[in-house]
Amino acid sequence: MKNYIQTPFFTDSAVISSFLLPLAFLAVSHAGAADFITGEQQLSTKEKRAGEAYYRQDMKWMVYQAELSDDNPFYQIFLKNIASGTVQQVSPGNGKTTCAWVHPAQEKVLFSSTHEDVGAKAKMDAEIERRKSGERQSYAWDYDEFYDIYETDFTGGKIRNLTKTLGYDAEASWSPDGKLIAFASNRRAYTEKLSDEEAALFKANPSAMIDIYIMDADGSNVKRLTHTKTYDGGPFFSPDGKRIVWRRFSENGRDAEIFTMNIDGTDQKQITRLNVMSWAPFYHPSGKYVIFATNVHGHRNFELYIVDVDGQKEPVRVTDKEGFDGLPVFTPDGNYLTWTSDRTPEKKGQLFHGKWDHQKALESLSLK
Repeated sequence: MKNYIQTPFFTDSAVISSFLLPLAFLAVSHAGAADFITGEQQLSTKEKRAGEAYYRQDMKWMVYQAELSDDNPFYQIFLKNIASGTVQQVSPGNGKTTCAWVHPAQEKVLFSSTHEDVGAKAKMDAEIERRKSGERQSYAWDYDEFYDIYETDFTGGKIRNLTKTLGYDAEASWSPDGKLIAFASNRRAYTEKLSDEEAALFKANPSAMIDIYIMDADGSNVKRLTHTKTYDGGPFFSPDGKRIVWRRFSENGRDAEIFTMNIDGTDQKQITRLNVMSWAPFYHPSGKYVIFATNVHGHRNFELYIVDVDGQKEPVRVTDKEGFDGLPVFTPDGNYLTWTSDRTPEKKGQLFHGKWDHQKALESLSLK
């Protein structure tokens, strides 16, 4: 296992980036990013790329994914001690990993990995050679059928496969009490007999068969919650553990909207209607609103927005910076926001962090 040092980051330093004045666009409300986020700073600096950071409930630990090694071009999972800044790799280092989460109370990390795929090393080598060749490739998410969901301790030494099922099993998170895991999977395309229509759909687009599932923390009692022919993914529990927020893609795969539902799959409710790509939703710890990313301002320009949990108010803009701002997460106390952005000279995704103005967010959505 590898570890290295970064500096602690819960500070109120001055804002280091200025923001453009917002422009009116579609049925959304606007505010400059400085109205919500102050003390913005870049967290990840040693990594080639980094993103998807999440916190333990006591705010002592942060887990995230990063590309760091020259031997593996894919993300691996890292755990950061907030007080000391020490970073420890907790994934095996072989194959691809994604979608980490840290247990709310125990010293456990959850993530998806393909390290048990016998072809993992060959895929790593092929990607390294492709990059060396200078071949340009449009971004596309990888629905590798060898992704499984794993649990490990804080050293990465005790790893356990929780899913053991062929198909894409990823995008997992523990419930606030640590008893349940919500995740996304297209496993039924590999384990069930598909209709001719479904088989053709899956061949053309493997993500179309991805649904939201829930299971006990030990991997038992798996239950499918969504039943669509579009991509349902990115589930997170509400702060009280009673609901799940996620994003649902349209049939053409070009648009997505934010939904919530009860943890048994009932009362599925659409809370955005922007008719663009809206995804990566996350609850504020108050339970009053959700933050998400959307490209309402242009295909390649993702910005952060907030919307009330019932979807009764117009979404409000949080960031205003050309490029990608996404994968937002609040610290458990609700006072800070961490997100992934390519607002760097290299235009590579890195982690950013700033102090969050919860009161202003409530006011902007006309909430109490």
